[in-house]
Amino acid sequence: MFLIETCVLTQIVEEVAKLLELKAQLGTDDGKQMFALKTPKGTRDYNPKQMAIRESVFNTIISCFKRHGAETIDTPVFELKETLTGKYGEDSKLIYDLKDQGGELLSLRYDLTDFDIAGQYDPMIPDAECIKVVHEILAELQLGDFRIKVNDRRILDGMFAVCGVPDDKFRAICSTVDKLDKASWEEVKNEMVGEKGLAPEAADRIGEYVRMHGGFDLAEKLLQDPQLSQNEHALEGLTDMKDLFKYLELFKITDKVIFDLSLARGLDYYTGVIYEAVLIRPQNVHPSEELVSVGSVAGGGRYDGLVGMFDHKGRKVPCVGVSVGIERVFSILEQKAEASEEKIRTTETQVLVASAQKNLLEERLKLTSELWDAGIKVDVSRVTLVEEIKKRSIQS
Repeated sequence: MFLIETCVLTQIVEEVAKLLELKAQLGTDDGKQMFALKTPKGTRDYNPKQMAIRESVFNTIISCFKRHGAETIDTPVFELKETLTGKYGEDSKLIYDLKDQGGELLSLRYDLTDFDIAGQYDPMIPDAECIKVVHEILAELQLGDFRIKVNDRRILDGMFAVCGVPDDKFRAICSTVDKLDKASWEEVKNEMVGEKGLAPEAADRIGEYVRMHGGFDLAEKLLQDPQLSQNEHALEGLTDMKDLFKYLELFKITDKVIFDLSLARGLDYYTGVIYEAVLIRPQNVHPSEELVSVGSVAGGGRYDGLVGMFDHKGRKVPCVGVSVGIERVFSILEQKAEASEEKIRTTETQVLVASAQKNLLEERLKLTSELWDAGIKVDVSRVTLVEEIKKRSIQS
């Protein structure tokens, strides 16, 4: 009996020790719990100055969209994972997975800084307008010098076919070509041959094409190419490319647009024209500004087959769109503001109500209320006028 009680007592002591240890880990004896304040990976907080820059960027983008007749939509911040993977492909590495209470696999959707044109229109006019939208936004944001690269998925497919790429390797090779903006041709070729199993002679022929850049003249030149001109897909793409540059000429933006055969954009759903805006040189305002150059800041293209994936009757809706890399744009402007020590207003106050004497609180509040009711943005001084002047002198 004594032995059993001793064992029980020992067990109780051990359990109490574990509870005390757990309590020590959770907090102090006064019941206050300590937490490590941090943001989840991939997210950040924004202070008032950063939010002022961010709101300015959004206002510029939204104003441009509305100038082109855009309507606004919104959707839940998360979707079924199968919807996103069906849309972006399994190779997407930027999907955050969640689970709802019902056990469905969910993922956070991408931000909706998109401009899309859906429906049947004259060929290449919506495509040209999307490129015009990108041009307007980047010019107004004053990010620095930029170029908008354009290509066509049909031209790429035709190019791969005449170069001897097997059909089942088209998308894999396309994904590798898309790395040419970050890697040398030799590195890209080695991946094609060594990892993707492409014949070296086919890779060499691709290399001859992807080094080509130009505009309307390049489209005409390629239409005379004895091999590409015989490929149905390439012929359609090159003919449309000529029309695209005609419209871009009317929009007076061809000085910023380049027909670049190395542009591939890896997403599987593109069916026609593709484009990507890149910064090529930041403005020379401050010696350290080379730190803000981040490459691609917008991209998009035509995706005529995507909407039909979600229609039970499989009806196709022609679509073309563009997405702005809002976080990259914000990062550039934030660093430019820091480098130039530019003063950023964090409020929109139009009037400050203050008094030189004490005991006028009620009068100040009455006047403030009248101004608020009139739609005027007012800040109320909460200190004496002398202190207010000193404070705002320091801030400016």
